[in-house]
Amino acid sequence: MQLTGIYPPLATPFVNQELALDLLAENVRNLAPTGLTGFVALGSNGELPALTEAEKLLVVDTVVANAPTDAQVFVGVSYESTKQALAFISQAAERGAHAALVLPPSYYKSALTPAVLRDYYVALADEADLPILIYNMPANTGINLGPDVAVPLAQHPCIIGLKDSSGNIVQITEIIRQTQDEDFAVMAGSASFLFTSLCVGASGGVAALANLAPRECVQLFEHFERGEMDSARELQYRLMAPNAAVTTRFGVAGLKAAMTLCGYHGGEPRHPLAPLPPDQHETVRSILAEARLLPDETKPPALAGSAAAKR
Repeated sequence: MQLTGIYPPLATPFVNQELALDLLAENVRNLAPTGLTGFVALGSNGELPALTEAEKLLVVDTVVANAPTDAQVFVGVSYESTKQALAFISQAAERGAHAALVLPPSYYKSALTPAVLRDYYVALADEADLPILIYNMPANTGINLGPDVAVPLAQHPCIIGLKDSSGNIVQITEIIRQTQDEDFAVMAGSASFLFTSLCVGASGGVAALANLAPRECVQLFEHFERGEMDSARELQYRLMAPNAAVTTRFGVAGLKAAMTLCGYHGGEPRHPLAPLPPDQHETVRSILAEARLLPDETKPPALAGSAAAKR
């Protein structure tokens, strides 16, 4: 499996706090023609911890059923035991997922040494029914998967890559440097450092911003691929403020509000997360307008050579 391009970690729509699979399906269908390589179901922005086990499987079913046949579907996995993770990966594989994006366990932090974490991922890769991508998200887990964990794991044939959301470009660079001879893809975990990560050898990005600005994220990647560095850099600058608004600044509530403003189904997060207050909603609107991301603003067309044109 070749990991390259842009993947949105899909938001999970709710109506009256209940899972809205029809709205999720429509989001996937509307995102599909924009040049994305694939989709991540049940990522951090999909409110994975707020879903029941049955709901998680329904989300996987919905994304797989509505994604284009040539799109890759990754499924987020977050459990505290190897047994739980393997069981869920097996069910996701049966439903047509292509790879598992796996957060480390994090509850017993003092016991989770680099050696223990490496053993966890190796145990999964040895037994799982799907290829494994390591997911480094220290802001949520409190655990950083640095080169001492990622580099040895890159040698495992069933561990195919890393999504790094740490924002530590030095760490990302070092992991890429030490794994460049392996069949191992490093993906930027945010649009905020997508261009910088591509410059040091990343193969693409898994970016929350791609839920509402998929064409712009794809365009940045394609500018880079064609060597149009000035254009890629300028687009990176334009996406910085909206990316911050839907990630670190306003979180899941901000992402969902921004999606709604951009014509997708965002809605409200699941309780206990609160919806965005009206004043912050207007701030998000202003940021999107300044970045020319609202539907009534001029948006860059899909590129003729993009994946969208091939579908």
